[in-house]
Amino acid sequence: MMKFFFLMPIIMCAIWTWYLNANDFSLRQGIKGFSYIIAFNTIIIGFFVMMIYVTH
Repeated sequence: MMKFFFLMPIIMCAIWTWYLNANDFSLRQGIKGFSYIIAFNTIIIGFFVMMIYVTH
């Protein structure tokens, strides 16, 4: 399960990129969204990793 955690931010960034392109925004305009996605995923993945180690 842990080996697939890296897919979550990649998929979310791909969706965000699609949204930006579909609404005629540049990637530069969406940089704040990318930072939010990375921060959110870091927190979620960190929580899951901590829970895996705590429960073993």
